[in-house]
Amino acid sequence: MFIINHQSNIPIFEQLKNQVLEFISIGVLQPDEQLPSVRSLASSLGINPNTVSKAYQNLEASGYIYSKKGRGCFISKQNTAELINQQKLIIFENTVVEMQRHNISKVDLISIINRLYKEDNK
Repeated sequence: MFIINHQSNIPIFEQLKNQVLEFISIGVLQPDEQLPSVRSLASSLGINPNTVSKAYQNLEASGYIYSKKGRGCFISKQNTAELINQQKLIIFENTVVEMQRHNISKVDLISIINRLYKEDNK
C-alpha cells in the first residue's frame, strides 16, 4: 500500500506521512481503521522503524491519528479529511501568492485550474 521513493528529496518519514494523509482524504483509510504496526511497515518497506515511528508521531501530534497503548495507531474520528482539505487549500493559497510574486497572471492560473479540472471529469 505504501511506496517509498529512495531517490526523492523528500525525507522518507514525510513521504509516509503524506501517503497516510492522501489515503485518508481519498477514503482508503477510514476513521478508527488501524494502521500497520511500526515494525511491520518498516520491515515491508525496508526502512528503519524509527522512520515510521517519526511519521506516526507527526500525524498524531497533528490529530490525524491516535494511538492506543499496546494496540497500535488508528485513524482519528475527527473530521480528518476536512482538516486535510483545509491544509491543502492553505498550501494552494501560499502557492498562488508565490505565483503573484513571480508575475504569473490570474488568467494563466485559472486556465491551468480549468484544464486540470476538465481532465479530472473525463
